[in-house]
Amino acid sequence: MYSSNLPTWVSSKPSNSTKNHFFYQFNQNPFLQFSNRLTPKSISRSPSPFTQIHCRLRELRKRIETVKSTQKFTEAMMLVAAARIKRAQEAVINGRPFTEGLVEFLYTINDSLQCEDVDCPLTVIRHVKKVALVVITGDRGVCGSFNNAVIKKAESRVSELKGIGLDYTVISVGKKGNSYFRRKDDVLVDRFVEGGGFPTAKEAQMIADDVFSLFISEGVDKVELVYTKFVSLVKSNPVIRTLLPLSVKGEVVDVNGNCVDGMEDELFMLTTKGGKLVVERDKVRVEGGRISPLMQFEQDPVQILDAMMPLYLNSQILRALQESLASELAARMNAMSNATDNAIELKKNLSIVYNRERQAKVTSEILEIVAGADALA
Repeated sequence: MYSSNLPTWVSSKPSNSTKNHFFYQFNQNPFLQFSNRLTPKSISRSPSPFTQIHCRLRELRKRIETVKSTQKFTEAMMLVAAARIKRAQEAVINGRPFTEGLVEFLYTINDSLQCEDVDCPLTVIRHVKKVALVVITGDRGVCGSFNNAVIKKAESRVSELKGIGLDYTVISVGKKGNSYFRRKDDVLVDRFVEGGGFPTAKEAQMIADDVFSLFISEGVDKVELVYTKFVSLVKSNPVIRTLLPLSVKGEVVDVNGNCVDGMEDELFMLTTKGGKLVVERDKVRVEGGRISPLMQFEQDPVQILDAMMPLYLNSQILRALQESLASELAARMNAMSNATDNAIELKKNLSIVYNRERQAKVTSEILEIVAGADALA
């Protein structure tokens, strides 16, 4: 028997179809509550006596799945970068002794031949009117601030050249740098070079040919490399290195006698004068070992320099490409490692919130069912 003090629309015995629809709706969505504001007219208008609660469970489930997918992606990228970094690091370490020894030998030879009448086009020091910047970036993203740091270094060098009234041109190497400089209408770009996997001597030869033709034709008077120097797996520094001319004194000036060397050719030291910070510049000179007086050259010194200067260009550009790739892979490995850790932490926090929300919803439904059973008893 139903209680007589209950409303007629509650005390009236529901039909079998209404009960079946009631349990069907509850089984489809258990996170529903009985509405006390429903009237017999509203029941007649709407076949379902339930209103849905706006909960966050579905959104939380979707977000947890998204975070899981992101974690798998970042973890895979980290493992790929870790597998490739070993080969790139070995290439950098094995190539440094040769390039450094070659530079030291060329500086020594050039210094010894200054008193003789030797004409090598790549060692001629002219008054600088135009500078070529070879900017080396990565081909892919998801590597932290690696590409932005190189581009920022190149932009600062361009601003410095503009400040002293010199023209410039850019040779962009790498897809990220190419896409950036294509959007910059105020930056003069001579050529775009696409990278392809690990650096090869063929790729370095192609860039060296462009640099050689620009310098020999006096299209530019100075060539500089802008790349990221590999220090360790957790550290890399964007640097500027002079490629041409092979200056003995380590100083190249413009028509007004102002030094136009970059950061790699000058040593900056912060000191204090009168309580203010100032910058002192000391000239840097590459010191090489002395040539033995017993050493004799079978060939003409001009032929030796002409034969070794292309090797110098190729080795320096190849070294810059290798160091840039090693720095890129190290930056990507660290960035993906941090992203994976963040994804794990975020998934853990979302799971805690989801479990609490689900427990609260289950508890609320149990209380509503118990209260409904007591009311019908």
